Amino acid sequence: MGVKPNAGIPSPSPSSGTDAGTPAFEWPEDIEPLATLDGPAILASHAALQDVLSRFPEARRNECVFTARALEVVVGKGKGGYIVRVNRRVDHCEGIGPGGNFELDWFELYAVSPEGRILERYQFAP
Repeated sequence: MGVKPNAGIPSPSPSSGTDAGTPAFEWPEDIEPLATLDGPAILASHAALQDVLSRFPEARRNECVFTARALEVVVGKGKGGYIVRVNRRVDHCEGIGPGGNFELDWFELYAVSPEGRILERYQFAP
């Protein structure tokens, strides 16, 4: 039993796109799935990600290293909910070079309910 080339995502309808008939997005022939998660796992990871983003300095939220682009989420099923780890990935931002003082061993850990409610945040300071 293999993965379908389109990963179960329906093909776009011919009417998709702009009013001029030009597609707004170039749909690939093959899609490489990153993961398959159940809905509650997505709610849990979203809640944790939003909490991390809300803790970043508001004045710096337009800088890549303080956006979701510089984060990755690892989600696992725990007793009664989900355990979500949010890792900082400054290497996902362009232009990060010598002189940048960004913690590479940085993460946030959360226990989250299947409904997406944060039950507890693990207090970790790298």
